[in-house]
Amino acid sequence: MKGRDVLKQNTILTLVCLGLGAWSGLLLADVYKWVDENGIVTFSNIAPPTDQDFQVLKFPCYASDPKCRSVRWEKVPLNRVAFQDEIRAAAEYNAVEESLIRAIIHAESAYQPDAQSPKGAQGLMQLMPATQQEMRVADPFNPALNIKGGTRYLSDLLLEFDGDIVMAAAAYNAGPGAVHKYGGIPPYAETREYVRRVQILYERYRKATG
Repeated sequence: MKGRDVLKQNTILTLVCLGLGAWSGLLLADVYKWVDENGIVTFSNIAPPTDQDFQVLKFPCYASDPKCRSVRWEKVPLNRVAFQDEIRAAAEYNAVEESLIRAIIHAESAYQPDAQSPKGAQGLMQLMPATQQEMRVADPFNPALNIKGGTRYLSDLLLEFDGDIVMAAAAYNAGPGAVHKYGGIPPYAETREYVRRVQILYERYRKATG
């Protein structure tokens, strides 16, 4: 049995390491590993009982994935340095708060300019091809162009939803049509989790700059 446990452990750790090297635009979520009194190795995203010795591993967690509950958005380090000039210029030109732009970037790509989602969104603000075309973003992996186009799109959504940041964030994720259809945040797990993350990050960035 111990041999099987070791094999299982090594296999999972190998997959974790491969994932870390293969993905871009990812956050790292916590995975708890412990061995019980019977020698059985357990991996979980939920911490074991407090009297249990355990290790904390890391695995890739895409920012918009609603399953990544173990990322503590209230505690994850903020980034107030990256792309300062680009964010400030886009904020001033489009009359959008820098804190909100940073919250969107943080939630979408964790500041990785080459991030690509499984659904086809690209770059720092994870612009879909149709949005790139609408906002005239020639290269979504160019930070300045991505931030410029993403902020312009965010500005349009804020205007459409009368400055309501929650509705604008929901529309940024699910599309404005879905928000109008449901009269609020659509009942999609990803969108509800996304809005929650943006709200947390937005308030944290506001306090950090206040």
